[in-house]
Amino acid sequence: MDSRSFIVYWYFHLPNFVLAVLMYTMLARVLLGLMVPPDSPNYIWRFFCQTTDPVARVVAAVTPKACPPVIIWLFAVVWLFWLRLVLFIIFNLFGLSPPSGASP
Repeated sequence: MDSRSFIVYWYFHLPNFVLAVLMYTMLARVLLGLMVPPDSPNYIWRFFCQTTDPVARVVAAVTPKACPPVIIWLFAVVWLFWLRLVLFIIFNLFGLSPPSGASP
């Protein structure tokens, strides 16, 4: 892959990177949430909560209220994965995704 690929295809890589960071941070919150109490003063736990709360709130708005927070976080991981996949498909359909294969 050419080192200029990121600069040339920034409109593809930037949203994909942001969604990937949110997805993996949400997954880390799920795993950490199994070991840390919800009101923990741990600075790592607070970072994960502050970073992923906006996504969790959006998913919680369309998820039944009877679901525990861990299930909402898992749904958020799945939704972010599908959002990344749809983004890739749309860019690929319009020919805006980076080329794959051998470099020129």
